[in-house]
Amino acid sequence: MKKIFGLIASLTLLSGPAIAASAPDCVKVDNAQIEALFDKWNATLKTGNAKTVSENYLSDAVLLPTVSNKARLTDAERVDYFEHFLAKKPTGKIDTRTIRLGCNKAIDTGTYTFTFADKSTVSARYTFTYAWDGKEWKISTHHSSAMPEG
Repeated sequence: MKKIFGLIASLTLLSGPAIAASAPDCVKVDNAQIEALFDKWNATLKTGNAKTVSENYLSDAVLLPTVSNKARLTDAERVDYFEHFLAKKPTGKIDTRTIRLGCNKAIDTGTYTFTFADKSTVSARYTFTYAWDGKEWKISTHHSSAMPEG
């Protein structure tokens, strides 16, 4: 019995560090840092460069955009969308938001309004999900839909 207990104890001690070493470290993040990610994204809109905007996204991110019926699943598709969207010279403003934080991921969801160069606006609901890619926070999913009620 002592031998079995000793073997179990030894295996437990040996496997403990191995388990700890394989567990991902959670990057500390707070609401202000996640809020700043929208500001960074919005600033890239102002560059007018679709590739620059697309660099905010993971390479396999999902974009369900406000003014298109097509889901954008690749960098090329996101660049294509933003080339058309940026032609209107949009600027976004958060109206309401709720942020949820997790281990190496975060969700920012709420409502925002885009104002375009011609002074027209569109109000929309949004969800940005962010993931830590090992170096920085990137958008993993971006869903935006125009408000259904006028």
